[in-house]
Amino acid sequence: MCHEPVTLTVPAISTVTPEQASEMIGGARVGKVVAVEQAYVGDVSGRALLIFPEDNSLELARAVAGDAEPEAADMASEAVLETGNVVLQTCLSAIANLLQRNLQIATPKLVEGRARELFPRVSQDAVLFVYINFSLRGRRIRGYIALLMDLAALKALKRLVSEFVDREAG
Repeated sequence: MCHEPVTLTVPAISTVTPEQASEMIGGARVGKVVAVEQAYVGDVSGRALLIFPEDNSLELARAVAGDAEPEAADMASEAVLETGNVVLQTCLSAIANLLQRNLQIATPKLVEGRARELFPRVSQDAVLFVYINFSLRGRRIRGYIALLMDLAALKALKRLVSEFVDREAG
């Protein structure tokens, strides 16, 4: 999309509450955030979010637009939405492939607001929080991936990961 390689750092992963996830992306200290949200269903169900601080989302839109200023907010939103769709589809598909399970992934939607408003909008018990750095054409674009799951889905994920480890070790 931006005609340049995108580098993602090795993620740092933790399981946190929605309140802790909000603080990890800046909580009340951060202004507006922009997120792409996709629901997924299968043996594990929940919602995936790719979250950017607003400034980073605008930088991402500039990169996709070839450094031109996005002419309208719609163009910036479309760039973020499409990028989020690609990143989240890739992540969720990789998880499904490794665990040898199928996931149905819904159409993405753009969500904007303050960090503390982002997580309460879904009634989930746990957030599998993944911190990644994006590097794009020498730019540092900070982004976060969060998989929101209820406790039953988190238990199912743990079981599936255990089965994966057993298969790989055996």
